[in-house]
Amino acid sequence: MQPIQNVLPPIVDDETKVLIIGSMPGKQSLDKQQYYGNPRNHFWPIIGQLLNVTIPEQYEQKIELLRIRKIGLWDSIQSCERQGSLDATIKNEIPNDFEWLFQQYPQIQLVLFNGGKSFNVFKKHIGLSILNGREFEKMPSTSPIPGKNIKSFEEKVDAWRILKHALDE
Repeated sequence: MQPIQNVLPPIVDDETKVLIIGSMPGKQSLDKQQYYGNPRNHFWPIIGQLLNVTIPEQYEQKIELLRIRKIGLWDSIQSCERQGSLDATIKNEIPNDFEWLFQQYPQIQLVLFNGGKSFNVFKKHIGLSILNGREFEKMPSTSPIPGKNIKSFEEKVDAWRILKHALDE
């Protein structure tokens, strides 16, 4: 099986307060070169609900919305082997360079892991000590694929409310 490369760069700048870490983009997202590019993924609708905004159609405007709100995105996995787009089939993952990221952007205060795979890969390959006192939470996945911890859209929005609280402080 050919390794899959994650072609999405981190969406982070000197203003980022909250970093959302996914696992590995699905095939649709990689093909579009967009974070959460599958229209069935709940990520953008959850962000819209929490920030009380209409999510723009254009990807560049979506990213600008996150930047303005001090929200960053990246993934725990730089490359892996995977059949299809399911996290459950990910093997032989190589992590992204978070040591570099946190040195470049020390102002990040909160790290939210989008689902269990993201958290587990980060914990296994990078280690939570690199967070260096930053708050972190393992969030319910925004994936449209039901996992073992199935939550309704409303339950996901409720759980992700920590994002809004962090930005309101």
